[in-house]
Amino acid sequence: MIMLEKRPQPSQGWTLATPILAVLLTMLVGGALFAALGKDPLVTIRTIFYDPLFSEFAWYYRPQLLVKGAPLVLIAIGLSFGFRAGVWNIGAEGQYIIGAICGAAVGLAMYPMESVFIFPAMVIAGALGGMLWAMIPGILRVKFGTNEILVSLMLVYVAEQLLASMALGTLRNPEGMGFPGSRNLSQYPSAANLELISGSGMHWGVVAAFIAVIFAYIMLSRHIFGFQVRLSGLAPRAAAFSGVNPGRLILLCMAISGGLAGLAGLFEVAGPAGQISIDFNVGYGFTAIIVAFLGRLHPVGILLAGGLMALTYIGGEIAQSKLGLPGGAIQLLQGMLLFFLLAVDVLTHYRVRFGQGEVA
Repeated sequence: MIMLEKRPQPSQGWTLATPILAVLLTMLVGGALFAALGKDPLVTIRTIFYDPLFSEFAWYYRPQLLVKGAPLVLIAIGLSFGFRAGVWNIGAEGQYIIGAICGAAVGLAMYPMESVFIFPAMVIAGALGGMLWAMIPGILRVKFGTNEILVSLMLVYVAEQLLASMALGTLRNPEGMGFPGSRNLSQYPSAANLELISGSGMHWGVVAAFIAVIFAYIMLSRHIFGFQVRLSGLAPRAAAFSGVNPGRLILLCMAISGGLAGLAGLFEVAGPAGQISIDFNVGYGFTAIIVAFLGRLHPVGILLAGGLMALTYIGGEIAQSKLGLPGGAIQLLQGMLLFFLLAVDVLTHYRVRFGQGEVA
């Protein structure tokens, strides 16, 4: 008989080992998936995880890891505050979109004016846009007890409709001959999020991601707010008795996660994406959930997990172009990471027993 016995305390060893084991299981099952698709599993795994770092064209792919990883880290850092406190913001994709719309709208409204204050104003607008969008489910939960998971998720679809409306209407390029999409912000110097060092992939979004990691580490490990966040997640009743205001904490966590998601959207639309378009959003908000949990909700872990997930993006694009791998297979591979992480994470909180013998 196989039995699960709850551990008195979560296992620190399994806490560190489960992300690594989840990645290995993802590679193993992913290899079987690629074989079923008629691809050599070893070649495909090497193409995804090895070639972007060490192939002859790695000089080109490595900077792209920063470009892909920055928005994932920014969003995941914001989500980690709420997840630690038991506040489940699943709608970061919508906040990412609204941040991009608000930031781009400020830049486009100033066109063709040249000023050093335009881009900072766009950054503020992007953060505020994402923050206000996240406050909708936050306020509804605090005031009416609604489920923030459902509300934040449904608001993603509202944000997508707003994005399409802006690309086809209000923000459409008047010189674009009727095609959907805004002006290209990367060609508007005062509103462009260009590389700080040519060929490095380093732009202001990458800088913001590193700052967010440092900020989150200090807040969660050295500040009373971080203690309140951890206490609320582990023992909500104890947190209430200790004087933590649950409503205020919910709103703060939603504001942080929405603001950072909005920043990610702004840095993306002003840089790599370049414009508001119907297909601007590529799922960073949802993928960041995987990054947050793969990084164990720890800022440094999230930084490493963001790099790994960026590797699957870049390696997946290489595999699609070189090996003809379907794009859906890469998305499935990314989803497997979260599935196996949650599955293996059971061993962090439970021991496995066969009959009377303890084996893990």
